[in-house]
Amino acid sequence: MSNRWWERARSLVVAGGMTLAAVGAAVAAGEVHKTKAFSGSKVNAGVVMHEMKDGKHVLTLSDDFKTPDTPDPHWQIVDSKGGTYLLNRCMLKGDKLSKSITVPSYVYDIAKVQIYCAWAEAVLGETTFDPPIRP
Repeated sequence: MSNRWWERARSLVVAGGMTLAAVGAAVAAGEVHKTKAFSGSKVNAGVVMHEMKDGKHVLTLSDDFKTPDTPDPHWQIVDSKGGTYLLNRCMLKGDKLSKSITVPSYVYDIAKVQIYCAWAEAVLGETTFDPPIRP
């Protein structure tokens, strides 16, 4: 193969590595990342914010998020490979909304955040990070 082909391939690898390093540095620097607005059958308002707190990845619902009127809403994360992770309930005792959640270490990355009703086994609304957040 020609020397020129190897030079192009090397340039692409270096550029890709620099992009990944920039995304990782932005996450490590404590930058806040926001999703698009929720959309779905029951959840159509609010966004999710991602930030680092005490070395952990935390997701927080915005103030304009409306709690769905369903029996058992949960946080659910979908990674870029399609893996789903059903996490904590959105509602605490006394009908108080759990606005933040710490992302478990076993989650590969965060492409989507869903509000999932465990009782009805249905997605009530979802939103996306573009590009996915890599914890």
